[in-house]
Amino acid sequence: MAFRINSYQQLSLTDSYSGLTCREQQALERSWAKTFSEDIFPSIDEEPFAVLYSSNASRPNTPVNVCIGALIIKEVFGISDDEIVENLMLDPRYQYALHTTSYEEQPLSDKSLSRFRKRCYDYESVYGVDLLHNCIVGLSDKIAKMMDINPRIKRMDSMMIAANIRKLSRTELLYTCVAKMVIYLHKNNQKDLPKKFDHYCDPNDYNRTFYYNNDSETDNQLKTVLEDADELLSVCGSDYDDVTEYQLLIRCLSEQTIVDEAVRRLRTKEDGGFHSGMLQNPSDPDATFRTKAGKEHQG
Repeated sequence: MAFRINSYQQLSLTDSYSGLTCREQQALERSWAKTFSEDIFPSIDEEPFAVLYSSNASRPNTPVNVCIGALIIKEVFGISDDEIVENLMLDPRYQYALHTTSYEEQPLSDKSLSRFRKRCYDYESVYGVDLLHNCIVGLSDKIAKMMDINPRIKRMDSMMIAANIRKLSRTELLYTCVAKMVIYLHKNNQKDLPKKFDHYCDPNDYNRTFYYNNDSETDNQLKTVLEDADELLSVCGSDYDDVTEYQLLIRCLSEQTIVDEAVRRLRTKEDGGFHSGMLQNPSDPDATFRTKAGKEHQG
């Protein structure tokens, strides 16, 4: 996927904004969307994110500023990936805020945000640079201004927004490793796992777990995944030391988590242990970012 800057969108004669009534346009101008559209969206710097994509000619990326803008809106309203994707299709405020009123088809799909979160976290794992954190914190004053005009918006600072996005990407990684081990055991008729693990074998479970759940459920998702991981370790014992899926689960848990007073939690920078060799893609344990023709991108 090739990186392409998403140029600032100007309203056109065929723009959907033009189809709104005068009353609807006035309501839009008074909403949070105007502040987001005029202050936040144009200030999102896409250039630092070019390193996440290939330098080769290929299908262009989902606009970075749309992804980042959507993630910010998602956090401040406490909604799910599903809701932000749906609202962008149906609600003029979201289109106005993200400068997509001129799009024939809205650019976000069901996997857009999870893939973008993963790219950002993979890059941080290798280079120690949290691109999303740097970008969102740089918008802190503008985000605060938007929050002041709408009482429905959750009161949270830019640091919290960035941390929540990062936590979700790490939870997605842990979930994937747990799911792969459960699927292996089921396919090979190994171990009688409790029924509660059956959902990991459902191809639609990932979407139910992440795409349709709102931000307030992230902590519960993480808690459940960590508890399931510990139970898997207990059930498997040392019988699967040579199995790739088990090795990935062990590696992911050792890199991403720490047991503190008998409770497993996410590892923080203060705990140490973050390094460029950390697992990024459980489907390809050797996947990493490498340099080609002076450009860094995912292998």
